[in-house]
Amino acid sequence: MPSAAERTRTLVQSTCSSVLLVPGLDGVHPVQLMPDTRAVGPEGDLFLGFPAGSPLVRAATHAQGDELTAVLEITDVAPVSVPHRIRGRARIGGWLTAVPPLAGPGRTTLRLEFGEASVDDLWGAESVEPEDFRDAVADPLVAHEAELLQHLHAAHGEQMDSLSALLGERRSAGRPAAEGPRAVPVALDRFGLRVRFVEGGSACFDARFEFPDPVRDIGGLRRAMHALFEAAAC
Repeated sequence: MPSAAERTRTLVQSTCSSVLLVPGLDGVHPVQLMPDTRAVGPEGDLFLGFPAGSPLVRAATHAQGDELTAVLEITDVAPVSVPHRIRGRARIGGWLTAVPPLAGPGRTTLRLEFGEASVDDLWGAESVEPEDFRDAVADPLVAHEAELLQHLHAAHGEQMDSLSALLGERRSAGRPAAEGPRAVPVALDRFGLRVRFVEGGSACFDARFEFPDPVRDIGGLRRAMHALFEAAAC
């Protein structure tokens, strides 16, 4: 399974929404707290892009030394319609400074020096050490995960439902096989596919289907998914 540091790094480098919270700026509109770019430096610090006139930029520019603390909150929402759609959250706390020069006309980059972090997601809740975050690598499928899940859900519904054949005793739940739960792909990474089986209303449960070997790219994922569907059809 992916480590807590890898999961956090993946969220930072994903397209999930995020807000940067700074003490004393509680009255700022949430939209102004959302960085439009996020990147991780070689030492594990975060570099966040904001308009040059942002209240966050003004606060970081006028801060002395490392006195301005901040927390980046990331919320991960499943890209498909499914009960309990929030998949996880991550919080990264540290010290905020402005990075000269301007990142571009009207733009400024803020540096969030990594202090501590935590992630609470489908794998569980864990803390993340700075060295682990610095050395972690984002999941190779992060840039494509949303599109892949939407494609599986829209174009491969029958094959997704067939995965219930691999559930064993969890499949029946007192009903005929033909009336099994609806399968919705909810998360995908190099290690496997997580499926949420919806039994009616908001009743649901998750099942994880591990790949024989971690996939490195889309080609490897295609082969792994083909093998998974073949196993379900047997």
